[in-house]
Amino acid sequence: MIPSLEPPRPVLGSVLLGAFLLFLFAPLLVVAVFAFNDAGYPAPPWRGFVLDWFIGNAARGRVGLLQDEALLGSIATSAVVALWVATLSVTLGTAAAWLLERMHFAGKSLLAALLLVPLVIPGVILGVSLLSLASGIAQVADERWGLDLDFLRPGLPLVICGQVSFMAAIATLTIAARLKRLDPGLEEAARDLGAGPWTGFRTIVLPYLRPTLVASAVVAFLMSFENFNTTLLLSGSDPPLTVFLYGRMREGATPVVNAVSLLLMLASALAAVLTRRRTPRP
Repeated sequence: MIPSLEPPRPVLGSVLLGAFLLFLFAPLLVVAVFAFNDAGYPAPPWRGFVLDWFIGNAARGRVGLLQDEALLGSIATSAVVALWVATLSVTLGTAAAWLLERMHFAGKSLLAALLLVPLVIPGVILGVSLLSLASGIAQVADERWGLDLDFLRPGLPLVICGQVSFMAAIATLTIAARLKRLDPGLEEAARDLGAGPWTGFRTIVLPYLRPTLVASAVVAFLMSFENFNTTLLLSGSDPPLTVFLYGRMREGATPVVNAVSLLLMLASALAAVLTRRRTPRP
């Protein structure tokens, strides 16, 4: 190729990409490094390398992550909530996607548009709305019929409902996009060969949707684990991790916060890698 006709090297693009990656990963790197800092605060300057914030140090009065029962309990609570949210979101999303892509009924376009509403409403507004509705129903049931509907009070059931209300919409859009690419003729051929509706769904549709279902479940789990705005307004006496850390930070943060953040970053990265390796390409 003539040197004068060679395309210009994308120097500016490389610089911008490098700056973006630095902006994205620098805070995570700082959090990871200072989880091992020999200081009582989760910020510079560097005081030395220790494992106190993971395993504790009784001689210096430091409680590590593995000794902090309240913190470990909040992680377990977040995991339980995230499992419920992932399961319900994928189940409802699959049903809604099937309804939108395989069924014909009046108001279908309106229903598809309504699915987008939870995605554009701020999490705080969604949490306040759900809390007001649930508390109002519980109050009326208690006053008129003497029913104590505790699951409508702030607590884990309400947190799960609040998160599912918008994560199911994300799962629906993702699964519907995958289902739209499946040729309906394959299902018709299965019925012609004697397969019932459930058999056709189980042997043709479900295997085709499996990569998307797995990906949607992982995304829902991770988004539930890190959700704060909606969870803060709906949580009760057993706060999930994000709400617990918010309260801990207000009291005065220690590098234990960095330690749990590092472990969660590693767990999220591992989940993403395993999902990508085990999910077959379409």
